Amino acid sequence: MGQAARKSNLAGGAGRAAGKLRHRALCVGRVRAYPSGMAEWTDRAISLGLRRFGETGAILEVFAREHGRRRAMIHGGASQKKRGPMQPGNTLLVTWKGGEDRLGFFTAEMESERASRHMANAEALVGLSALTDLLAAAMPEGEAKPALFDAAETVLDMLDEPAIWPALFIRWELGLLSMLGYGLDLATCAVSGGNDGLTHVSPKSGRAVRGSEAGEYLDRLLPLPAFLLDATAPPTPVDIRAGFRLTGHFLQERLFSDLNRGMPEARHLMIDRLERAGRLSSV
Repeated sequence: MGQAARKSNLAGGAGRAAGKLRHRALCVGRVRAYPSGMAEWTDRAISLGLRRFGETGAILEVFAREHGRRRAMIHGGASQKKRGPMQPGNTLLVTWKGGEDRLGFFTAEMESERASRHMANAEALVGLSALTDLLAAAMPEGEAKPALFDAAETVLDMLDEPAIWPALFIRWELGLLSMLGYGLDLATCAVSGGNDGLTHVSPKSGRAVRGSEAGEYLDRLLPLPAFLLDATAPPTPVDIRAGFRLTGHFLQERLFSDLNRGMPEARHLMIDRLERAGRLSSV
């Protein structure tokens, strides 16, 4: 084969590869409809868990960026080869095919592996489990929350930074509450309307309060960590405990109470592990 022909073949191969990459990028988030009532979409998704179904199959649950929490069958999902990439916390590129009222089927490719990376890090592993279990328990099926997905990926990618991720996790929980309609108002004081000196939150209204104006009700209020109001404030172990207490109260008393279920056990385990590691403290 002549040199010109070889160059032509190489250029053609590169062009085809680039075309495939462009096609893949354009397909993410796109829904295809078929005359038979079947549909197909491709999206980036965080794995929330895989459970066996039948002898060789499995059901994969994910939180997809543009399609929300979804479940579908995985052919051969019980095999070790397929189970590994689909562990909770990993980001996948999933393609779903099915009918409107059917479970459907997933095919999945690994995009970002985290579960195995954190296997030897107990703190990171409980954080990963808590986040994915909260998504699985709290998110309505099929309700897309792209901003929450992006924030979740940020927390998951920072789990190897123990001095940083607990504060990020608390902010993420505040975002989860807000996006599901249970947001707190930390902008102004519920008593005076002022926006400075905010130190507590009302456990009933979810509004910030100046401790100096709370009077006899101060002991009934939840402490408001400074780092949630000031991005430059360093989160101390005391602040981290207060932050998890704050978000935990509203997760349980508002969100999960309305869903008639309890807080995921993985979150309790995360708090316990962080306390034993000295990441949060009462004093």
